[in-house]
Amino acid sequence: MSDAGSDEFDDDRSKLGEYEGGRNEAGERHGVGKAVLPNGDTYQGHYENGKRHGEGTYRFKNGSKYVGDYYQNMKYGQGTFYYPDGSKYEGSWVEDLRQGHGVYTYPNGDTYDGEWLHHMRQGQGIYHYHETGSKFKGSWVNGKMESAGEYIHSNHRYMGKFVHNNPYGPGKYVFDIGCEQHGEYQQAEQDRAEGEWGELASTAVLKWIPKCVTGLTQWTPGQETSAGEKEAASAEEAESGPV
Repeated sequence: MSDAGSDEFDDDRSKLGEYEGGRNEAGERHGVGKAVLPNGDTYQGHYENGKRHGEGTYRFKNGSKYVGDYYQNMKYGQGTFYYPDGSKYEGSWVEDLRQGHGVYTYPNGDTYDGEWLHHMRQGQGIYHYHETGSKFKGSWVNGKMESAGEYIHSNHRYMGKFVHNNPYGPGKYVFDIGCEQHGEYQQAEQDRAEGEWGELASTAVLKWIPKCVTGLTQWTPGQETSAGEKEAASAEEAESGPV
């Protein structure tokens, strides 16, 4: 849905609606005031030379609400937007768009805490799955998990590279009992893991190909298991894959 304000006609009095508050010498809205727009939206807060500027609260007739900073009629700075579906974004805005650092809380209780660009998850961030308690921590591009990242579960984690929300290529499972299973994810024609990667997963069919089990090692994104690493279990045990 749109979260842009509707009061775009401050120089056209026939479209301004009702207003109570301060004005400057030119008769423009200036200082603190309250406006009721023709479409039913309301704004209460600061104005400067006829435009929303400074702190204010904009209430949409559909139930949405924005509380935060404005600059020249646009959301700019720090602010919180409450959406009709129960979701909420709290963080940085640039020209009416989520940009910079912010926290988005989704209707199902999931949260994303990280960087944004042009309304989309972009940069470093952590997505927390409310139902399972699992997390994804890593890089995002155009709203999707990309490049280096890790899935953190209650008793193990997966560390590797991601492409379009899915693990792909070399990586490893790290278990709390003190061992790791190295291998890689490849595209396959079978064994789809439904829901394993949460709601952000695509429909790509992936298969985990185990290589060896070792003690704990230092992880470098994209680095494959070296031939010199000592295996802590037989190849037969490695073939069983993560539990």
